Amino acid sequence: MQLDDRSLDLIFREAHTHSNWLDKPVSDALLHQIYDLMKWAPTSANGCPGRFVFVRSAEAKQRLLPAMAPDNVEKTRTAPVTVIVGYDLEFYEKLPRLFPQTDARSWYVGNQPLIATTAFRNGTLQGAYLLIAARALGLDAGPMSGFDNEKVDQEFFAGTRVKSNFVINLGYGDSSKLYPRNPRLPFEEAAQIL
Repeated sequence: MQLDDRSLDLIFREAHTHSNWLDKPVSDALLHQIYDLMKWAPTSANGCPGRFVFVRSAEAKQRLLPAMAPDNVEKTRTAPVTVIVGYDLEFYEKLPRLFPQTDARSWYVGNQPLIATTAFRNGTLQGAYLLIAARALGLDAGPMSGFDNEKVDQEFFAGTRVKSNFVINLGYGDSSKLYPRNPRLPFEEAAQIL
């Protein structure tokens, strides 16, 4: 089975990164739908290290804005929701439930380099899956890495083993303020078949 062209356009070919947002709310139900869709995408040993904070209220935005790079403050302030995509450095503690077919937890205990690499890589994947799920469910997205991770971690993840990775603004983008689509590298410049 393959998605039709309309679906592929929605998720990839016609989708743009948005910085300007319509004043239209995003419901809790839709945020749950996004998570419930993206959670089925694969991660190493089903580790699921991604952690997500959906920042929507004015109070929560005021906690986030001081950590944003100057060029990202307004687009974050006006986005209906900003998702902090993080990764849990203790993800392996959930492996007995998430990957019960073997003792996968033992692969990680005490191996800090493997924990850090696996958590970051797979948490990043889950953030990308979340972006695709949001687009598939009709939202626009604006992923960004221009912020102070340490400030975000202190404000939103204090006392945990979760670290921030990137953020994604979500909502209904103002298409009238989009720039023309930038080019992408052709296959020959970015890929090879051996």
